[in-house]
Amino acid sequence: MYLRKLKLINFRNYHQLDLKLHPKMNVFIGDNAQGKTNILEAIYMTGTGKSFRTSKEREIIKMDKDKSYIHVEGEKKYTSVSVEIKLEENKKKQMKVNGVTLTKNVDLLSNVHVIVFSPEDLKLVKEGPVERRKFMDIEISNMKPRYYHQLGQYNRVLIQRNNLLKKIHHDRKYMATLDIWDEKLVELGTSIMKERIKFILRLNTLSRLLHRKITDNKENLEIKYMSNIKEVHDEERIQHYFHRDLKKVLDIDIQRGTTTVGPHRDDLGVYVNGIDIRIFGSQGQQRTSALALKLAEIELMKAETGEYPILLLDDVMSELDVKRQAFLVKSLRDIQTFITTTDLNALSTLNLEAKNIYYVEKATVRQNDEKDINELKSK
Repeated sequence: MYLRKLKLINFRNYHQLDLKLHPKMNVFIGDNAQGKTNILEAIYMTGTGKSFRTSKEREIIKMDKDKSYIHVEGEKKYTSVSVEIKLEENKKKQMKVNGVTLTKNVDLLSNVHVIVFSPEDLKLVKEGPVERRKFMDIEISNMKPRYYHQLGQYNRVLIQRNNLLKKIHHDRKYMATLDIWDEKLVELGTSIMKERIKFILRLNTLSRLLHRKITDNKENLEIKYMSNIKEVHDEERIQHYFHRDLKKVLDIDIQRGTTTVGPHRDDLGVYVNGIDIRIFGSQGQQRTSALALKLAEIELMKAETGEYPILLLDDVMSELDVKRQAFLVKSLRDIQTFITTTDLNALSTLNLEAKNIYYVEKATVRQNDEKDINELKSK
């Protein structure tokens, strides 16, 4: 799929912006804090309903304004798509797809498929398990909106169980209702783990192949799903051992007032030639692995939805060496891509003939002609 038009009103530092977009490559160049990433953030929101930069929607509305508006028009494999999002201070977010009002964020997920790749993603391998769980949950949700719904339910049950544990710590009479929450936690948690297992198995196969290409067959990447529940082979065994482990750690959970077993504590193992590169890998190995994971994610979404997603590259090219840049760009030939950068020379591997180049300064976006591009490259 690809987007044709983007319209913003009072979004971040933009008063109003209307852009016609290239179906392949769109490059936004400018100094920091001029508004480049804001454009990518707006596009991401039309696909997910959320920002990849903040959980506070008030930050998205332009300072001194109380309303914000995003509108994109695009083409999918068999149909056109139009998405509108209106944000208003102290009011619920309004969303429309092809003029039809949506009541739930989950209903937005299957319309504009989008993946973001930023310098933070290059830290995916070496950061803590929270980041890797977030990676799994975002990507599975984008492909399967039902997972997003189940994850929300699981987190709500988890909060209820943790609150109950705190009450039990002070008064054991509350134990009577614990089994009810345990049953629901196991039911939802099992569904989440099943989807994660399937996702990681497919991700492992694709990322290993891509990683071999990037490293000229010198390194072998392996991704493992690391659950704190010992048996995660099939639904029946997951449920059995989830129940068992909840009972085994019950005294600890009551003392701490929190649930220490379940998918909210899981992680990914990332290995190169059998070595855990989260701990022992070089920066180059960690970045190569993160790149392979992101590219594999794109192929997974293509397999799941029947078309490539839109890719947002937020200042990531400058973080990669020339070899990794070239591999990334070669992989994007069939994908509409939005790139932000402070230095056009950092994009030396790009073929500029099939792209739109925009110069961004103080929330003003100007499409550059060939003369502008040559001047920018010479600086």
